[in-house]
Amino acid sequence: MGPNALLIDFGGTLDADGEPWVDRFFRLYVRAGGVADRHRFRTAFAESDEQLARLPGVARFDYSATVAAQADLLAALLPDGGCLDAAAVRSRFVADAVAVAGRNRLILAELADDFGLAVVSNYQGNLQPCLDELELGDLFDVVSDSEVVGARKPDRRIFDVTLAALDRDVASCWMIGDSPSNDIAAAATLGMRTCWVAPVGRSPVGIAPTARVARFDQVPMVLAA
Repeated sequence: MGPNALLIDFGGTLDADGEPWVDRFFRLYVRAGGVADRHRFRTAFAESDEQLARLPGVARFDYSATVAAQADLLAALLPDGGCLDAAAVRSRFVADAVAVAGRNRLILAELADDFGLAVVSNYQGNLQPCLDELELGDLFDVVSDSEVVGARKPDRRIFDVTLAALDRDVASCWMIGDSPSNDIAAAATLGMRTCWVAPVGRSPVGIAPTARVARFDQVPMVLAA
């Protein structure tokens, strides 16, 4: 039996061409003159993620508000965080996401004719508002937000809940995402076919995806093959 459902990550996959949020923020930070190395920045970003999840009202934040809040949190955690002008970061980050999401909306609309679609993402309860701002929220049969589900990727429970809501089994599904551990390795362990979305040159350490693409709009070619 061929695949009839697609589970798709959001952040880094549908709003960027395989570039995780931490890498996008780091690129903007360096461009603004930041001098912390990548390891220190990643540590600060992980802490900002935890703080973001605890912000009052975060479940109502749309994409722009989430980006701005994370930029503010990062600025407070980095020694030269003042170079991370939240307004400037939000403007560039969101504009890039809008452009990529607009392109991917067309692909998702085509895929919806032949596949059940689910988005599966580690979020703070605000995945739906973020999808809605980027005009992607109406395209999915199932939206699995880790905070709402009560389990975060790579925990199999978020995949099990999604598959149950789609009424599909693992053999009929692909998982498409940018995270080697949270998306590809986790789904492969369950028996799903996997498509890794990653820029050319990024090393597939520890994973052997069924397929690899540089941008989400190349996924239809993988499925056709």
